[in-house]
Amino acid sequence: MEHKLQKYLISFQDMGLIDYKEAWDYQEKCLKEIILEKEGLKKSGKVNEIPQKQVILFCEHPHVYTLGRSGNEHNLLINNDILNRINASFYRINRGGDITYHGPGQIVGYPIIDLESLKIKIRDYVWMLEESIIRLLSDYELKGTRLKGATGVWIEEEDSKNVRKICAIGVRVSNHVTMHGFALNVNTDLNYFGYINPCGYTDKAITSLSDELGSQMNVTEVKRTLKSRIAELFSINWKNDR
Repeated sequence: MEHKLQKYLISFQDMGLIDYKEAWDYQEKCLKEIILEKEGLKKSGKVNEIPQKQVILFCEHPHVYTLGRSGNEHNLLINNDILNRINASFYRINRGGDITYHGPGQIVGYPIIDLESLKIKIRDYVWMLEESIIRLLSDYELKGTRLKGATGVWIEEEDSKNVRKICAIGVRVSNHVTMHGFALNVNTDLNYFGYINPCGYTDKAITSLSDELGSQMNVTEVKRTLKSRIAELFSINWKNDR
């Protein structure tokens, strides 16, 4: 369901290549600041005001596997010795979903926004994240789709047995404020997905923009286009860029 209300001022930050735990801690900090701001607005009777500390983060991570609250550790198919050998780390984290991989060449997006003030339901929020990616793929003449019973965005040919996941989505919502988000494979080394059952699946392939288009992508350009698509779906005017 597309969001067609007033334009909201929200900050944007591109954090570049950043350690996963450092980014996670920063998300938690932003989330707590927004919740405190919301409480202050309510105490002062400004219940209809929009929190000013909302932010959408883009970044890339060094090789890391993350497992959501409901995930199964057996979907990580390697032990600590192999993790060390492939220079990867592992975290059990507080988002929904199962296991996924983050690494260089992948755009990870972390919206820390207040769904209550933006008047967005959680189910619609996930739909809007997916739709942002689907519209981005359309810009590159790729057909993105949703898969029944699964979050994220997929590439599907006429033969549905050849469906391939290009973007994973896993979120957490606390006091209506979101964290975690999406991971879009752009120039991602897909070999790293071979060490897990991605999102718990054993029968689904993983793909990337570069694999689908047959050449390495300009990640900065893809970020710029994706940022525009997110602004379109969420009715955002960016407050600042850095």
